[in-house]
Amino acid sequence: MPPIADLGESFRSFFDAIDEFLSNLAKVHWGSLAFALVCFGVYLTFRSRASFHILRAAYPDKRFRWREIWGAYMAGYGFNSVIPARGGDLVRLFLTKNAIPEANYPATASAFAVEFGFDIVAGGSMLLFSLTQGVFPKPPDLSKLNAFELSYFAQHPKFTLFLLTVVAIGIVVGTALLSQRVRAFWTRVRQGLTILFDRRRYLREVFAIQAAGWVFRFTAFWFLLEAFNIGGSVKNVMLVLGVQAVSAALPFTPGGAGAQQALLVKVFGGSSAVAAYSVGQQIAIAAFTFAIGFASLVFIFRVRSFKEVIARGRAERDEEGAAKREPAAAPP
Repeated sequence: MPPIADLGESFRSFFDAIDEFLSNLAKVHWGSLAFALVCFGVYLTFRSRASFHILRAAYPDKRFRWREIWGAYMAGYGFNSVIPARGGDLVRLFLTKNAIPEANYPATASAFAVEFGFDIVAGGSMLLFSLTQGVFPKPPDLSKLNAFELSYFAQHPKFTLFLLTVVAIGIVVGTALLSQRVRAFWTRVRQGLTILFDRRRYLREVFAIQAAGWVFRFTAFWFLLEAFNIGGSVKNVMLVLGVQAVSAALPFTPGGAGAQQALLVKVFGGSSAVAAYSVGQQIAIAAFTFAIGFASLVFIFRVRSFKEVIARGRAERDEEGAAKREPAAAPP
């Protein structure tokens, strides 16, 4: 099937699920939904605290507050919920870097990467469990799902391998061309990873806190399943988290919406309740996190829009570039 047809089918499937969600609104248990969203907010708060500890290890001589780190995390997550390609990560990076005196982008960005250690362990465990249940589609079957990002790469393995190869070569060539700057760059990257070199501190201040946060994430999706009449259970929540582990790797849509919806329908069956849940939980989380993220911009950073954050980031980058060029242009 041509890519355009795949994309059209993916959109049709997604909007059909939205119709199911709207027609099933009367059946939603609003109390369970509200409690689930509160738990999800607590989960994100735990993650922001772990991020604060990572950054505090990277910048031990700088004074900054958790309040700004929390606000930046919420703003970034909220933006990612409604914009594809993880544009919210840039919003979070700019806000976090400016919340820490004399911070730099490479160290701050690499500090964010530390968070993925727990995610890989936890998400990988959920995915492995899902694969043992006999309901998760095998790699060859992904091409049959109504999700463009899943089906296209599954149908074209040679292109996928070629794309990964090009990216790898680009990284190697870029490193060679910028070899004079690489040492300084990697010194800053290592700075952001500082907490990893103290295993006990990492386990206590990051891994354990993220694990506690996942308890609330687990609870949130239990009650989301209850809210949409799927039924909360340990198995069902683990299946949902397994689906999210896959969709998180496909940032072509906000929160991997299309891939997540298609996988949930495949895993839980194609009933109207499942279709409603597949987009309902996504819409609820997106609206909730976007609202919190926007509020944090207004009340913590005194910014009126995500667009203004991006504009400030570009202006700051241009100023830094001009400052670096000035000495070279100055007369001897």
